[in-house]
Amino acid sequence: MTNSIIQLDDVSFSYDHSLVLDKITLQVNEGEFWALIGPNGSGKSTLINIILGLLKPSRGKLELFGENIDTFKERERIGYVSQKSNSFNTGFPATVLEVVRSGLTRKKGLLKRFTDADRKRALDALQMVGMASFADQSIGELSGGQQQRVFIARALVGEPDLLIMDEPTVGIDQQNVASFYSMLNELNREHGIAIVLVTHEIDLVTDLATHVACLNRTVHFHGMQSDYKKMDDADISKWYGHPVRRVHSQTSEVE
Repeated sequence: MTNSIIQLDDVSFSYDHSLVLDKITLQVNEGEFWALIGPNGSGKSTLINIILGLLKPSRGKLELFGENIDTFKERERIGYVSQKSNSFNTGFPATVLEVVRSGLTRKKGLLKRFTDADRKRALDALQMVGMASFADQSIGELSGGQQQRVFIARALVGEPDLLIMDEPTVGIDQQNVASFYSMLNELNREHGIAIVLVTHEIDLVTDLATHVACLNRTVHFHGMQSDYKKMDDADISKWYGHPVRRVHSQTSEVE
């Protein structure tokens, strides 16, 4: 039996009486790779903040790993990566290893010293994202794509069951985006980590993701990647609120 990781039932959210999310119902199960797509201002980041517990729904129910969000305590089971590489302070005085190891602070507590075992866990996380050879290098010396891999390693060092990413390719040059997503695909398929990815890179992600959800205030589609690919462009354009053209190829589908 597949276990539910995220269960949203009839979730709505408003800012100052302005409805941002309307009756969202969605389930993410262990081992799945979800691409969360939609136009700017569609409520994607708001939904992620609700899942992370940073915002409280105006109505509806949210469960994480089968437990109500209000009583859920095992936050280390969720790794989160934001658009860090677009705004990171390149003068920050820390090595790659130190940045990744800091991801253990929530588990260990602020005042406890890091151990050799913690160093090994950080190196293992860097190995998973192909950055182990950069462990002793300054984080500020890396490219945007390399930095984002480090931030993913930081999210992975606590061995989460779920990895949530909000537009992680912001600041990564286009030629490296494909290899970045290939790395995510490996994390999902070889390490069994469930992924929820907010993205505009539909051309690459919808070939890697197992499931797709199209959000524009409400969920207009959620289901298997194969079913999404069968949808008419006219329907998707209606959900987006503007024309969307998908170009089909052997490896990708382009918005």
